Amino acid sequence: MKYFRFLVTSSLTALVLLGVSPSARSSAFRAGMFAPAFSPQDSQAPRTFQGSDERYKADILVVVAHPDDEAAVTPYLARAIDEGKRVAVVYGTRGGSGANQAGAEHAAALADIREIEARRACASLGIVNVWFLGGKDTASQNVSQSLSAWGHGATLEEMVRLVRLTRAEVILTFFPGVFIGENHGDHQAASVLATEAFDLAGDAAVFPSQMAGPTRRLEPYLENLRPWQPKKIYYFDAPDAGNFKNSGASYSVTEISKSRHMPYWRVALESFRAHETQEKKYIDSLGKMSEQELEKQATDPQGGWGSKQTFLLGKSLVGGSVMGDLFENISASPAIPAPRTFSPPTTPTNLAVELGGPWSFYRDFRLAHSLERLPQLDVPEIAVAAGGVLEIPIWLRNPTNATQELKLTAKVPNGWIVNNGADLYSVRAGEANAATIEIAVPQLPATETESKEISEVSVTAESKGQNIGTIKLRVQLRLHALPQ
Repeated sequence: MKYFRFLVTSSLTALVLLGVSPSARSSAFRAGMFAPAFSPQDSQAPRTFQGSDERYKADILVVVAHPDDEAAVTPYLARAIDEGKRVAVVYGTRGGSGANQAGAEHAAALADIREIEARRACASLGIVNVWFLGGKDTASQNVSQSLSAWGHGATLEEMVRLVRLTRAEVILTFFPGVFIGENHGDHQAASVLATEAFDLAGDAAVFPSQMAGPTRRLEPYLENLRPWQPKKIYYFDAPDAGNFKNSGASYSVTEISKSRHMPYWRVALESFRAHETQEKKYIDSLGKMSEQELEKQATDPQGGWGSKQTFLLGKSLVGGSVMGDLFENISASPAIPAPRTFSPPTTPTNLAVELGGPWSFYRDFRLAHSLERLPQLDVPEIAVAAGGVLEIPIWLRNPTNATQELKLTAKVPNGWIVNNGADLYSVRAGEANAATIEIAVPQLPATETESKEISEVSVTAESKGQNIGTIKLRVQLRLHALPQ
């Protein structure tokens, strides 16, 4: 009614200013010349609602940790965009703890720059929907440290929100595990959050304020999203050895883009040029290479993408084969969330030892998220900095009803020194305690940046003269490696 009174008052004022007589003004209103710009709703017409914003719908949602991590899959993303797929990217951090080869800025200022670099890199591929979770760039190989630094609960809430907002069909993220070649806890944290969000976003009981309908016109708290279940989750950057080989869908990086008329590796390389803070020296060197040299560099399995990109199927709610296309069996129909089942880890009945830290985390994580079918390494492994200290976390478990003693001994290669942790321990009844074996590792020869051989370390536990168990860990020494 206030709006109607405003219209009437404004119209009368206009007629007075035009010199229209009172009788003429009355006739004009009777004729409906200045009726308000709306009409009462037809009582028989149903009320309608706005749907989800289609501008943010994603066929593929990529979840990574830092600006430039998207480059791990950009040849495939360029192909997917050629095929009409809508792609969005989520970064766990803004990369404020990285180096800067392009300028003097560091910390928060560097993060501001790296965010722009990420947006430019994505835009060059045609990706404009980009989000940042706000996690702290954490220099560690331990996924638990990264999740703690990011604020696991709050960051998961935001990740679930973005899955519901984008209504992603397929999620792509890092392979969940720690191994030689994957040495960043932030990468692993991105994978953990993506997997958790895949399982939780379709559950209306999870973060319910995101689904609650608005209670007022300018609603400040309730988001009016809807539960959404992605159909598949795939993992990339897995080890290329053993039972990981030939275990997922693969896509050539040398095929020619239909829209860019150049190989997909070339499209990806042009996108990567945006990341000057991290790789300016490398990017500058590209300008001095011939096309043949660029292709050799880009398709090198060690320094580039290799000749193909492989994605390991984590879960599918629509069936399909392990080696099939990422969009095999995907249709416009919504997926029905699978009932969440939890397979608890096997509980020992006698005194036991097991490898702790991120390795035990991933054992429990795979069980909790039904990822047992993913390939695993036969022996756990890690890369550490030469000349530093290798830390081996150990769980000592005593499920019996009496205090037990056990002794840990470590077998190490020549030149490696056990500094701490190989001791006699007393574990109370029904408890699990964490111990750590600390081993000083040697420097590398001046001509090497990583050890040519993978060394093996073993830790054996004994109690009352009986062997309780032996833990093995394969270790590569590198000139540079993140702290454990």
